[in-house]
Amino acid sequence: MNEAYAIPAVAVVVLATVLIGGFGLRISRTTSDFYVASRTVGPRLNAAAISGEYLSAASFLGIAGLLLVHGPDMLWYPVGYTAGYLVLLVFVAAPLRRSGAYTLPDFAEGRLESRQVRRVVSMFVVGAGWLYLVPQLQGAGLTLQILTGAPRWFGGTLVAAVVVLAVAAGGMRSITFVQAFQYWLKLTALLVPAFFLLLAWHGAGGSPADALPDALSPAGAGADQPLATSRADHPLYATYGLIVATFLGTMGLPHVVVRFYTSPNGRAARRTTVVVLALIGAFYYLPPLYGWLGRLYAPELTATHDADATVLLLPGRVVDGVAGDLLGALVAGGAFAAFLSTASGLTMAVAGVVSQDVLPARGVRHFRLGVVLAMAVPLAGALLVDGVPVADAVGMAFAVSASSFCPLLLLGIWWRRLTPPGALAGLFLGGGSALIAVTSTVAGVATDGWLHTLLAWPALWSVPVGFLTMILVSLATPNAIPPHTTATMTRLHLPEALWGRGAVSISGSAAARESNGDAE
Repeated sequence: MNEAYAIPAVAVVVLATVLIGGFGLRISRTTSDFYVASRTVGPRLNAAAISGEYLSAASFLGIAGLLLVHGPDMLWYPVGYTAGYLVLLVFVAAPLRRSGAYTLPDFAEGRLESRQVRRVVSMFVVGAGWLYLVPQLQGAGLTLQILTGAPRWFGGTLVAAVVVLAVAAGGMRSITFVQAFQYWLKLTALLVPAFFLLLAWHGAGGSPADALPDALSPAGAGADQPLATSRADHPLYATYGLIVATFLGTMGLPHVVVRFYTSPNGRAARRTTVVVLALIGAFYYLPPLYGWLGRLYAPELTATHDADATVLLLPGRVVDGVAGDLLGALVAGGAFAAFLSTASGLTMAVAGVVSQDVLPARGVRHFRLGVVLAMAVPLAGALLVDGVPVADAVGMAFAVSASSFCPLLLLGIWWRRLTPPGALAGLFLGGGSALIAVTSTVAGVATDGWLHTLLAWPALWSVPVGFLTMILVSLATPNAIPPHTTATMTRLHLPEALWGRGAVSISGSAAARESNGDAE
C-alpha cells in the first residue's frame, strides 16, 4: 500500500475526530450532557451513532479475514451481529430507556434496590468493556503497521490517545456526532472500493486463473489460531455457540446499552433500533464480499496471522496505479474510523461506571479521570497479548455479555420475582464462568478436544447457567423481592404519556444527578 496516500487519509480521520470532539466540548455543560447528552438525541442521529460504534474492527476487518480463512461458515458473524438488534428491539429498548438510568449499574440498582448488585454489575461492565477494547487497539496496530511499517504498539497507542481526548472533551455529546460521522465514513470506505473491485474482477473474466485452487484450501498459520481448532473438531457446536453469543450478547454490550439512555423516550428508543437494523444490515453486505475476493486475490494470507488485513490489501492487489492507491487510502481511513468509533463508545461506557462506582466523587472532572483509567488497562492488554483474530476476540466479549447482562436485563424487565440474591448468583455463575472460559482460551489452557471447544465457545452452556441460576435462586428467596417492584415494573412498561406528573425514575441516583448535575 502506498504510504503517500494512506497516511494522509488516516491523518484526516484522526483530525476530524478531534475537531468534532472539540465541538462537543462547546455544547456540553452539565453532567447529564456528558453521560447521556441530556436525553435529547433523535432516532436518526442516535441510530447512526449506534451503528458507528457497533461496527468495530471485527466488522470492518475481522469478518473478511475469517471468511478468507474458514469459508462461508463465518457468515454467522454478520447475521448474528444484526439479529441481536432484533432481540434488543422486541424485549429491551423501550423499557431500558424508561428506567431513567445512566448506565447498566444504575438500572440494576434501581430495579433490584441493591447496592451490592450494582457493584457486581459495575465489575462486569468494566471487564466486558476492556475485553472488547483490546481487539480494537490491536486492529489499529495491525492497520498502521501495514500502512506505514510502524511497530504494532504505535497504532493502538495513537487510537487510545485520540479517544481519550475526544471523549474527555465533551462526553456523550461529543461522541454522538463523532460516531454518526464515522458510520457514514465506514460505509463509504467499503462501498466505493467494492464497486471498483467488482468491476476489475468482471473485467478480468470472472476470476484469476490460478488463484482459486489455492484459495479454497486454507492452511498454515491461519488454521492454528485460538478458536480455529475447535471449529475444525466440532464445527456444529462452534456454530451454535457463535449464534447464541451474538444473538443474545448485543443487548448487554455496555457501549450499545448506554446509547439508548440518550433517547427522549421509549418510543424513540424503539424507532432508533429499527433504523439501526437498516443501517448495519446494509453495511454487513460488504465484508463478506471482501472475504470472497480475498480468496481469489490474496489466498496467501491464510498462511499468516494477518488475514484481518484482507480488506486493506485488496484495492492495491486488484486495481493498478493511482486508482488503487486512492481506494486503499479510503479503506485505510475507514478502518481507522472503525477503531476510533467503537473505542470511543466503549471508553464512554466504562468511564461512566468508573466515575460513578470507583472514584470517590462524581462530576465532570472525575468523569475525565475515569476516561483515562478506562483506556489504560486495555491498552496494556493490547500491547501484551497478540495472535487472536479480531472477530474471534470480539466474539468472546459477546459470550460474556450474553451470559451475564442478557439474563439480568430480560428477567429484570419481564419477571417481577427476580431477587438480588438470584441476580448475584446468576452473574457470578453465568458471566463469571464465561469470562473464565474465554480467558483460559486465550491463555492456551486447552488446545484441542472437547475441553478446548467448550472453553472457546462458552455461550451455549454459560447462558443457560446464567438464566437458570437467577430463576432458581430467586424462587428460593421470595422474601428478598424488592419492596417497590410493582412500581418499578409499572414504570418500565407503561408508556411515558401515561406516567402522570408524579412519576419518578427507578434509579434515584441517576435522577438526582440529572436534576442537579451541573458541570464542575
